Amino acid sequence: MPCKLKHNFEFEPDYGYKLVQLKALHPNDKPRGFKGFWQGKYQQALQIKSHVSIENSHKTVNNWRIFKCFYNSTKHLRCGAWLLLPSSGVVDSAIISAHGYGGIEQVDCAITLNNTAVLMPCSRGIGLSPKPPISDNPMWHVLHNIQDKQRYVIGGCVQDLWCGVSALLDLFPQVNRKLGLIGSSFGGGLGIFASAFDSRIQRAHFHVPTFGNVPLRLKLPTLGSGAALASFYQQQPKLALSTLRYFDSATAATYLRCPSHWALALFDPHVAPPGQFTAYNQAPQPKQLFVLSAGHFDYPEKQTQQQQLNQQLSAYFAELA
Repeated sequence: MPCKLKHNFEFEPDYGYKLVQLKALHPNDKPRGFKGFWQGKYQQALQIKSHVSIENSHKTVNNWRIFKCFYNSTKHLRCGAWLLLPSSGVVDSAIISAHGYGGIEQVDCAITLNNTAVLMPCSRGIGLSPKPPISDNPMWHVLHNIQDKQRYVIGGCVQDLWCGVSALLDLFPQVNRKLGLIGSSFGGGLGIFASAFDSRIQRAHFHVPTFGNVPLRLKLPTLGSGAALASFYQQQPKLALSTLRYFDSATAATYLRCPSHWALALFDPHVAPPGQFTAYNQAPQPKQLFVLSAGHFDYPEKQTQQQQLNQQLSAYFAELA
């Protein structure tokens, strides 16, 4: 049954879909040259020399030593990130973590990861990675250069992750073949593209990922950045689709070759569940699914479900080492 959570939205964030219906969704659109487009973006990122620098914040949070980290990305961006290192032990694996449109409010990692470095890049224009004229407001950020698929900001944000992988490998060469990705919401969508076209990423987790099933999601009412894209689509449908068809995470998911773990919501006012599940449905095996009652929303079982999910992810990423 679809979740019947109490809310004040003007639409139903379960969109009338039952789980069985969500798991049957598949995209019906794959633009010509999609794979080559993203392979080109990846090759651009690989050409960048990281030139990593680190600043010690002299803070420790939950046994993580916190550092500021800066490295080069495409378009002459000096990308800022948070680097979390274990307070004891050696680093023998690494995670690159892609944030949602809320930014990185709390620099922490709730998952138990032993002997692991965690890099949390700030996507271009956001947080430690300012890049005028890119706005840090999600409603404007998601529209930046949308008129040109080659310059659209989301492509650059994925490249920031790839350049972050390069930075991690420069810092810790020993984590080669032992590197994972975690992406949530906006970062979950970015993470699908990043993992699909970068074999350096050995396993990935996507939490309520966005950008899935573009033709459908643009027609479903949502809040936040999704609403901004839908509004632009209503005004300029041909222009919007000419770019966004190349930024459909459900299409990208078909190119995943690493194991993937997904936490998807039945009810979500910001990232419509049909988009989330379409991406999951397209991913090849091996993959795992954890079903959340809701995403981007407080509900009675949220803490319990998050604890269960964190336990799964601790075991899942322990296999990197």
